Amino acid sequence: MSDKLTHFNASGEAHMVDVGQKDVTCRMAIAEGHIVMQPETLDLIKQGNHKKGDVLGIARVAGIMAAKKTSDLIPLCHPIALTHVDIELTPQDQLPGVYCCVTVECKGVTGVEMEALNAVQVSLLTIYDMCKAVDRGMHIEGVGLLKKSGGKSGTWSRS
Repeated sequence: MSDKLTHFNASGEAHMVDVGQKDVTCRMAIAEGHIVMQPETLDLIKQGNHKKGDVLGIARVAGIMAAKKTSDLIPLCHPIALTHVDIELTPQDQLPGVYCCVTVECKGVTGVEMEALNAVQVSLLTIYDMCKAVDRGMHIEGVGLLKKSGGKSGTWSRS
């Protein structure tokens, strides 16, 4: 890990990091998070009785779209040609809520951590948006990076 912030130049001004000389490698990131809700809201999602449609299916597509649009939202993030986005949305009675795990991959010169984290957030926000009419008290928790691999820094995993 670096001991300095890379998105600032020597004068302290924000800049996009120069990745032009970096090697192309297989990059991968896994991020997670969950949304907590009332048990009745989770039942609506699991039964498929929500009047807006397939909540988890729509949230999955929203997350994929978010991963592809990350550089449009995060000012100094590089546009990346993603090769794979996988979004797992798992209803969990013990929360109660939905657990989200996103894996993003590319072959490129910079990592895909931001894409994975953005996909988690937007997937969970989409669940909130679709269910807020019946449960405004839902809340998103535990969003974070689980693992990344590729590039000069190699593999990192949360312990």
